[in-house]
Amino acid sequence: MTAVLPEPATLAAPSAAAPLTGPADCACAACAAGTGHADLLARLATAPGGRTAVVAADRSLTFDELRAEATAVAARLTALGAGPESVVALCLPRGAGLVTALIGTLTAGAAYLPVDPALPADRRRYLLEDSGADLVVLDAPGESPAPGARTVTLAELTAAPDADAAYRPAPVTAGTLAYVIYTSGSTGRPKGVEIGRGAASLLLAELEGVGAATGEAARVGWNASPSFDASVQQWVRLCRGDTLVMIDEETRRDPSLLAAFIDAQGLTDLDITPSHADPLLDLLTPDGGPRPLTLLVGGEAISPALWDRLAAAHTSGLLRALNVYGPTETTVDATAGWIDRPGQAHIGTVLPGLRMRLLDEKLTPVAPGEAGELYLAGPRVARGYRNRPVLTAERFLADPDPAADAADGGRMYRTGDRCRLLPDGRLAYLGRADGQIKLRGHRIELPEIEAALTRQDGVAEAAVVLGEDASGSPALIAYHRGGDPEALRTGLAATLPAYMLPAAFVPVERFTTTPSGKLDRSVLPTRIEAPAAAPADTASDTGLEGRAEELIGRVWKEVLGAASIGPDDNFFKLGGHSLLAIKLVSRVRAELSVALPVKAVYANPRLRDLAAHIEELTAARDA
Repeated sequence: MTAVLPEPATLAAPSAAAPLTGPADCACAACAAGTGHADLLARLATAPGGRTAVVAADRSLTFDELRAEATAVAARLTALGAGPESVVALCLPRGAGLVTALIGTLTAGAAYLPVDPALPADRRRYLLEDSGADLVVLDAPGESPAPGARTVTLAELTAAPDADAAYRPAPVTAGTLAYVIYTSGSTGRPKGVEIGRGAASLLLAELEGVGAATGEAARVGWNASPSFDASVQQWVRLCRGDTLVMIDEETRRDPSLLAAFIDAQGLTDLDITPSHADPLLDLLTPDGGPRPLTLLVGGEAISPALWDRLAAAHTSGLLRALNVYGPTETTVDATAGWIDRPGQAHIGTVLPGLRMRLLDEKLTPVAPGEAGELYLAGPRVARGYRNRPVLTAERFLADPDPAADAADGGRMYRTGDRCRLLPDGRLAYLGRADGQIKLRGHRIELPEIEAALTRQDGVAEAAVVLGEDASGSPALIAYHRGGDPEALRTGLAATLPAYMLPAAFVPVERFTTTPSGKLDRSVLPTRIEAPAAAPADTASDTGLEGRAEELIGRVWKEVLGAASIGPDDNFFKLGGHSLLAIKLVSRVRAELSVALPVKAVYANPRLRDLAAHIEELTAARDA
């Protein structure tokens, strides 16, 4: 018989050792009445009408304006047949219109499916076809991302709103579908996670209870891609009357722009991955915008060095740092822990809407202090995977605990994460028990990349591992039997998101196998070694000319670990990625005192072009 683990110690509040509070301590009317949560839109309806709801590059909206536009969207969607259990795909760029469409979809009682327009066409088509989306919302008239899909433009949805129409969201239950978000799939294809309205509403109440969402009229940055569940944690803040500030793609990936944006917009709350929090810390100042800045750090493990830096910044009053962990299948955040002192990193304690189990391979509880796989149960567990009954049955198991609450389905989700309960009741994260990895905040199933590789011409077999590039940064390394590396890079770029593209493609004649005949991943090198340096007398053969080209060539060698660099080399084809681009920009700024934005690396990936751009910036500075 499976027993519930002892209740963990309470989560330390940012200013003292106050206990972790849950929905019972929420100030909303429904929680006060003992129902546990209020629907998100019931709370949104009470936000002060004149307060700013959304700030975006294209325009801003007050809460009255947001509700009016959402009412118009909902009316039009309803006329088109959308309602509870319908799925409306939002293929929209980041902006105020995306928020209006999202809230309007929920107001109609339907669920939304985010489809990032920046995704490869094949990926967008798959999401729409696999989900069976009833309707696709586009930013402008154009060809449907999937053959036969019904489309409507955002302008059509918001046209001719009824100024006198009251904001009346369609009636829903806690189990009504709220959204479908796709995650990487171990079977080679992404899978859609279905989350109910009650689970999303509980998430907001629990963020308030833990102290992550506090005060009134906070200004919350929408930093995550809408295609990832971290975005839910950000847009739900609207429903408590906070202002949602959209962060554009250029600003998101450039730490210096992001730091300036935080201060200029007076952000009070920001969700960020450890990979991007590290360079940002160097740029935040005590006399900047509102301090302390609440920083919710999640998406991947925090290194010991970064943990101590965040703890010091927390202690100094620069920020309030909260480590959040959670799979998409448990509605964004499952655990939370304040990073308020140096020492052992932890993922905090389980939030009230979930119950945890640490079990062995026989589903038996492990002894206190021993490692086990984390299982999560409770009302914030997802409904399952869309149109995947077999996979749902594999990952969402019947909870054998006799104390399990039948009201929330009596199921527990198998996370695949190994944890250990610390003496103080917090959880230490120990890594994965399967082929899933986290890279720069993105959840990736390695078998999905391998399946995409084997679909490329000439590839007989492939294996992908998480390792390190020559600079020591985490990177994906693809080993393949057959196929040309450059052709494979191009082929994968047409089918996979950029964050899933390997940094290196390594041809092999054959793969080593285990005694049982399976591919032996343990013998695959996990570091991209820098090639041997070219002899000094051939250094000029690279053809670099001028101070800027020579500087960029030298920095590229150091950052990318390359033996030689030529003027026509491409930064990203040599294994560059977002974090290495940040390092490159930092070095250029330090050596040339040129304010080179990260977007310049993306716009000029060829060394010769980037050097020419730097020369233009230098000339403009010195003019």
